Amino acid sequence: MGDHARAVRRRSTVRRRLSRQAVILVVLIAVAFGTAIYMGVRSPGPTPLGKPPEPLRMTVIPLAPQGRVPGSRKVADLYAHSPAAQFDAGADGINLPAVHRTSHFSDSQVMSALTTVKDYLVESSLDADVLTGGSTRPVRILVDPGQLDQFDRSFTHPVADGRHAATGWLVRFDPTKVALADERVRVQGTLRAAEVDRSTLEVTSDHTFVYALRPAGEEDAEASLFTVRRQLQFRFDRDDLRIRQTELLASYLQAGPLACPADSANHLRPLLAGQKAQAGGPAGTDPYATGGATALCGTLAASAQPSL
Repeated sequence: MGDHARAVRRRSTVRRRLSRQAVILVVLIAVAFGTAIYMGVRSPGPTPLGKPPEPLRMTVIPLAPQGRVPGSRKVADLYAHSPAAQFDAGADGINLPAVHRTSHFSDSQVMSALTTVKDYLVESSLDADVLTGGSTRPVRILVDPGQLDQFDRSFTHPVADGRHAATGWLVRFDPTKVALADERVRVQGTLRAAEVDRSTLEVTSDHTFVYALRPAGEEDAEASLFTVRRQLQFRFDRDDLRIRQTELLASYLQAGPLACPADSANHLRPLLAGQKAQAGGPAGTDPYATGGATALCGTLAASAQPSL
């Protein structure tokens, strides 16, 4: 080193290469972390894989009573003298079948489909806030993102067109007209899961729900029973199973006692104790019978009402 030479220390080439690799690794980790956060908080969009969900097809059949709707101030008496006497109350009435793996889905995946459907039935048929026209969110969060536009339109602009009735997605009553006399809804029915193809599971449900109702704001009024039979078809792909959401294919609902001309797209509008429907309705339909024929408006069979 000469008198005027600057002090120089040679840096190892290996060290420089390792430092550059470390910087690149830190950048990659930061990008991956940021992407994960973005994907976790962004609004759900259509499923990127597979074909888009089909629109839900829905049918709502009003069932008119054959005479005046029977009532009682004792809800227990109403249930005791009806076909719902042996039904379980609430979620206990929605029983899961034995779970078996399929050719392309494991036991846990089949169980996930069945429990998601049970959650949907509980939230859409038993939740007191949903039943009385309150929040729809407990049901909405279980619906496949590809069907949310249809779901939302069914509540903002309900219409009986087979696609956009709020009552095709859930059971609800007009809270200015009807109140629950008992929040312990009686339930009986079945669930069945089957593989459609290597990427799709379907679950079908068939349940009868029996509600005790009375006029809103009249605590001393007689209560009466209102029967809803819901037959639903659900579809799951692997993404649905992972995030516990479902696509609804079909919703078939029979409900009564209702007046045949009543608009049931937004709310179900029950005939309450002492009321009766106009004469001239179609032949009888029994929501407790699984093989009966139905019409656009049926008659609630006498066997479906309490015999007080």
